[in-house]
Amino acid sequence: MTEPAPPSEPGPLVGRAVGLAGTAPALDCARQLLESLGATVAPQPPGPVLGVLDASTDQDPGAAPPTGPRPRDHRPPADQINGAERIVVRAQASAAADWARSGAMALTGPAEGPPALAPGAPASALAGALAVFDLLTAGDEPIAHSLSACLLGERAALAGLSRQAPRSVGGAFRALRATDGWLGLSLARPDDIDLLPALMSGEPSGAERAGPERAGPELAADPWLALSAWLAGRELGPAVSRARLLGLPAAAVPPSPVPARRPPVVCAPGGPRDNHRTRLLVVDLTSLWAGPLCAHLLGLAGARVVKVESLGRPDGARAGPPAFFDLLHAGHLSVALDFGSPADIAALRRLLARADVVLEASRPRALRQLGIDAEEYVAGGAVWASITAYGRTGEDAQRIGYGDDVAAAAGLVAHCGQVPYPVGDAIADPLAGAYAAAAVAAALLSPRGQLLDVSMYDVAVAAAGAPGQDAAGAPGQDAAGAPGQDAAGAPGQDAAVVATGPGTWAVRTEDGITPVSPPRARRPRSAAARLGQHTRSVLDGLGGGACAPRGRRALG
Repeated sequence: MTEPAPPSEPGPLVGRAVGLAGTAPALDCARQLLESLGATVAPQPPGPVLGVLDASTDQDPGAAPPTGPRPRDHRPPADQINGAERIVVRAQASAAADWARSGAMALTGPAEGPPALAPGAPASALAGALAVFDLLTAGDEPIAHSLSACLLGERAALAGLSRQAPRSVGGAFRALRATDGWLGLSLARPDDIDLLPALMSGEPSGAERAGPERAGPELAADPWLALSAWLAGRELGPAVSRARLLGLPAAAVPPSPVPARRPPVVCAPGGPRDNHRTRLLVVDLTSLWAGPLCAHLLGLAGARVVKVESLGRPDGARAGPPAFFDLLHAGHLSVALDFGSPADIAALRRLLARADVVLEASRPRALRQLGIDAEEYVAGGAVWASITAYGRTGEDAQRIGYGDDVAAAAGLVAHCGQVPYPVGDAIADPLAGAYAAAAVAAALLSPRGQLLDVSMYDVAVAAAGAPGQDAAGAPGQDAAGAPGQDAAGAPGQDAAVVATGPGTWAVRTEDGITPVSPPRARRPRSAAARLGQHTRSVLDGLGGGACAPRGRRALG
């Protein structure tokens, strides 16, 4: 366990109140997130309220999920509590039912077996974060109902991927057995493969990076088989330490979800914000999934998004499924810069100075090497969301992590017997993206800038330990399983996976049967911009009004 981060400053929603109606795991997750951001949440809070989260009624599950900005002519119905707007949280009565309909359960488990339950309430946590985002960007058509049923599985749906435990859906992650535990490791980059000889030789310097052939034909032919053989006779602690020292995305996989060490989002206030523009400018420096999903949600709410990439090392997601990249980036402007050029860095700094919101997913040291200090922009009134694997501060601030290995470090895994395996597809990524979007929406209600430290690990910890979860596979119990204990080991609501036909499954709880939905995806509304397509027009606009419009509560 890492050293706890300093406690969060009073959140951006301090002094604000939110009403609640009904009960559901997603509503409880939303309440926890709102309270961590400073809000007072109660069934009948005194005084004015931001709105009401209502899980007492259900809506049409077939509503089409949005891919473009929400219409401006729709407002949620007024509530009876002080005339507040009511956001209906379309959620199931159990976390297992939320999980079944999310598309992620169908991606969990061995290919030839039934899909598996997850610990905690990850799908409910996603639905709760999206409901908070809807509440705080009120004025447009809510999106939480439809997106909560597809966000966790749509990358796999667009890529044609399926469950294949013990490997991750994408194939880059596995948990390997040591003498006293399990090592979770992602080999997502060519550099990770190149580092394996140094890992297995015991040289921590990273000098041996010539490729897996340096460690013999076994490693070159099948890195996972060679790693399994190497780790089998070693203790877990030294192996994890060596892998982390080399910069590999690795973690010890705990036998059950770990206790919370800090909130998923730690907030620090900055200087006064300028609230006079009519449309928010979001500068997105992130890549892959979590950060781009946050930018996508802000764009759906009406913000203008400028994606900034390195000419030499653009977003690696461009090499993935084109439809998924298009889905997250359609409608965003694309700027490409040479981060080794002083002129381009100066242009980037001018762009950041005009931004209402900055999204980044870099280790703090990397930004400082470019002469960019997040605190400087927050002091000027910006909202700066930093999405990292383990947080911006503490001994893990420079630690590398991806969605599957970070979730495994939090204990957000299923088990087949003693073997841990991932749940969903890189699940810490979409969860962190949704939490970040909700936190940005909260920060935009504050009169001051905010530095938002979004830790993927701590988001996963919150989801793995979220209340209301049904039976899930702890070590020694099949996660497809029989009624049992919840993630914390206390009695949980009974849940079991049952076959409903050839290749079809459902989750049975005391509330009924919920079919396990396949992963599904929205269609991109247009192609994403080409790399650097808008560089000149955006940079030329820094001297005029092209990047000037912005707004306050409604993002557009």
